[in-house]
Amino acid sequence: MKQLLIGNEAVARGLYEGGIGLVSSYPGTPSTEITEFLAKYDDFHSEWAPNEKVAMEVAFGASLCGVRSACAMKHVGLNVAADPLFTLSYTGVNGGMVICVADDPAMHSSQNEQDSRHYAIAAKVPMLEPSDSAEAYAFAKAAFELSEKFDTPVLFRMCTRVAHSRSIVEVGERVPVEKKAYVKDGGKYIMMPGNAKKRHPVVEARTAALKEFAETCPFNRVEMGGTEIGIITSGTAYQYVKEVFGDSISVLKIGMPNPLPEKLILDFAAKVKKLYVIEELDPVLETHCRTLGLDPIGKSLFSPIGEYSQATIAAAFGLPEKATVEAPQSQIPVRPPMMCAGCPHRGIYYTLAKNKITVLGDIGCYTLGAQPPLSAVDSTLCMGASVSGVHGFNLAGEGKTEGKTVAVIGDSTFIHSGVTGLINIAYNASNSTVIILDNSITGMTGHQQNPTTGYNIKGDPAAKVDLESLCHAVGINRVRVVDPYDLAACEKAIKEELAVAEPSVIISRRPCVLLKYVKTAPALRVDPEKCRSCGRCMKLGCPAISLKEGKAHIDATLCVGCEVCEQLCAFGAIGKGGEKA
Repeated sequence: MKQLLIGNEAVARGLYEGGIGLVSSYPGTPSTEITEFLAKYDDFHSEWAPNEKVAMEVAFGASLCGVRSACAMKHVGLNVAADPLFTLSYTGVNGGMVICVADDPAMHSSQNEQDSRHYAIAAKVPMLEPSDSAEAYAFAKAAFELSEKFDTPVLFRMCTRVAHSRSIVEVGERVPVEKKAYVKDGGKYIMMPGNAKKRHPVVEARTAALKEFAETCPFNRVEMGGTEIGIITSGTAYQYVKEVFGDSISVLKIGMPNPLPEKLILDFAAKVKKLYVIEELDPVLETHCRTLGLDPIGKSLFSPIGEYSQATIAAAFGLPEKATVEAPQSQIPVRPPMMCAGCPHRGIYYTLAKNKITVLGDIGCYTLGAQPPLSAVDSTLCMGASVSGVHGFNLAGEGKTEGKTVAVIGDSTFIHSGVTGLINIAYNASNSTVIILDNSITGMTGHQQNPTTGYNIKGDPAAKVDLESLCHAVGINRVRVVDPYDLAACEKAIKEELAVAEPSVIISRRPCVLLKYVKTAPALRVDPEKCRSCGRCMKLGCPAISLKEGKAHIDATLCVGCEVCEQLCAFGAIGKGGEKA
């Protein structure tokens, strides 16, 4: 049966048909949908884990027990899971294990442009990389067999364009896979130095076998056309190459970027007059070609930054631009990313900005507090870094930053990797205040459940972490909860906690306004007769508020009636009375 699937759904379908028995992941764009689609099936266990390291270790445990397993994460999530990955390379697997990682060239929703192929090379594990949904499906289905054949976890690399674009996939049926027996084998699975030393040669022998496999494997293929130009390419860049050149040139498509073949590349290079390597991000394929004695044209022509496109490649080869339809830029309104109307984080950020407090931020939708007019965030590094960072910032501040600096982190991110930083604050006793923005969901990646929500990936009731009790348990004595819609309460809490000479936590608690169960209030309206055009309400950065003819105006189709702006108006110009369109 043929279906039009996005790449992530195709991966999920391939893993499903390949006999997956367990998936554990932490959501991260552009990988999230792989696990969400897998969770739609009831033939096996699906779950959200607190972070990527836990997810990979859960998948390993299932593999050890003899079940085919998978985990999925975005590229920066693989950093978190790197610890188990490198040792998993030594232990190998029992049931097949697939580690899906989605890179994000051009940083559509990420803080860096990391190239995950380096992890495959460094950890010495095979990696597969599809170029469209059909390959995503086929490669994922085959990944379990590759894993078990070579006794290794398999990295499965997606990128934003392949993950979220659609193409036709001819799907099949799930094939039941018999669970493998678990046999106690300390020499293989207990990675203490004496055993690990014996496993390293096994890894090298496996790499040699995989290199031989790469020469004839179905994931790499040669498409001969004209021989004036030969292009070695992979991933989404392959699609751009084919759209620009069609069959007029020869292409070596690499679907298994680690380990790379040698003879296949040398033979291909010998058949063409001029050799190019076209790959997004780092020169992984190009560097390999150079180690083989070849001199391809690659990053001297193509940037290591951002995404490519058909136009990028055509321009590099001096080909004429194809006719396109473009909208005049002057007619397109500027729409910078911002927090939604009624976002519960806005009140906290307004209070922090108003009081000129230094804010160490974190990863989530609340990172948007850095945007004007709030401009309330001073740094964003990685998951959990705000909590650890505020500790170091205050220690280095020698008493001058205490009372003027906070960490801000979301509920899901706090569970992911913020709680360890809070333990460090309590244990090493810095005078630091942490604000947990508890919006009852994992917001930025599309409303996934997490251990603080009380529901699992299927939406069934689950154990719920009590944030107040958790903070007390790690040694924080001062823990208080505020409603971020109450500006006076927010300011009182922040000032009081910054004034005390001990660690403290403020939990800003109100559910995300986009959650289905959240009932919005009637829209507010502005009385133009009372409005003095002071612009104070505009400082909130609420998309529902604008200026019309010099007066504040509230869009009733956007306003959720949170009343935060009403608290700012000194002239009583804002109040109830608006209507939803």
